[in-house]
Amino acid sequence: MNLKKNILALSLLICTSVFSQNTYVFLGSYNRDKTAESIQVYQLDTLNGNLTKITSAKDIINPSYLTVSPNGKYVYACTDTKTPNSGSVSSFEFNSENKSLTFLNKQGSGGENPVYVSVHKSGKWLVNANYTEGSVSVHPLLENGKIDSIAQNFQYADGSVHKERQTRSHVHSAIFSPEFDYLFLPDLGADKIRCYAFDENKKQPLTETKNPFTKTDLEAGPRHFTFHPNQKYGYCIEEMAGSISVYQYEKGTLTKIQRINTHPDKIKEGFESSDIHISTDGKFLYASNRGKENNIVIFSIAENGLLKNIGYQSTFGNHPRIFAIDETGKFLIATNVNSGNVIVFKRNPKTGLLKKAGKEIKMENVSCVQIKQI
Repeated sequence: MNLKKNILALSLLICTSVFSQNTYVFLGSYNRDKTAESIQVYQLDTLNGNLTKITSAKDIINPSYLTVSPNGKYVYACTDTKTPNSGSVSSFEFNSENKSLTFLNKQGSGGENPVYVSVHKSGKWLVNANYTEGSVSVHPLLENGKIDSIAQNFQYADGSVHKERQTRSHVHSAIFSPEFDYLFLPDLGADKIRCYAFDENKKQPLTETKNPFTKTDLEAGPRHFTFHPNQKYGYCIEEMAGSISVYQYEKGTLTKIQRINTHPDKIKEGFESSDIHISTDGKFLYASNRGKENNIVIFSIAENGLLKNIGYQSTFGNHPRIFAIDETGKFLIATNVNSGNVIVFKRNPKTGLLKKAGKEIKMENVSCVQIKQI
């Protein structure tokens, strides 16, 4: 009997070890220097949360936002961000066996200051959002992972009421719907969430819909967006207002059902809400606050999609721009741009609360994190 228990325990240990070896963390930055390691890749130990560096990439400027292809073979980055009269998207091949990251090619982003890239589940299309003049570009992806020239580009001129920050469109992200048949574009400058139908089989996959946008509250500044795993609800974080708007979702249509602050009610200014993600079990939503707070706010999610604030967790740094939750839902990793540190948190699946784990990583101007099990 004891022998059987020992064999079972050993099997579980081996399975856990193999699993931990297949989880990778990709970090981007505002490096502003081609000689710096602007993209770094780490291996996540899913037992204790420690990160071990395995490779990096140089010779590119400001890979501020990253995404990983569905098959885990390619990394795509917004590059030349915050660079006047410039903007590009770049592709890299990630080889998990020999632990290498190899530059493949670069294409113009179709606008200045690209801030977000998404890849269609088919692996055939890449979409990037350009912030400064407000536009979105669609690129075909080749079988070898390289980015092809732009197939579609839409630019917007309309703004909203804030005299300094909303003089024109500022598209801040590009998010596919749960079934990847629509594309949503939160536009901070116009106080709109734009929407297109997406047909992966067309040479120009974006087409206008009957409802081309959802209007947000004035001076909200919609930034990032995420969908609930049950595909019934969508959540938009509003940078300028420091709030989250909750929407019922059906076939490209958003209907608002709640709006809730990401910060304590007593704080009226000095915040910049940033990123937003939902735990894999659909029970908790997390959002980051920069500025005065520098924390992750935690919400429970009711069956009807509504949010309830259950607490805050410091990110132990300054300006948490982007964070990510691993595919098991066990860890949350936050990047602090101004303090240049990366913090791993272990997530309590029952309470949703976070606890610091492992050792923090230092990376100058670190701006983005993605986690991929390969």
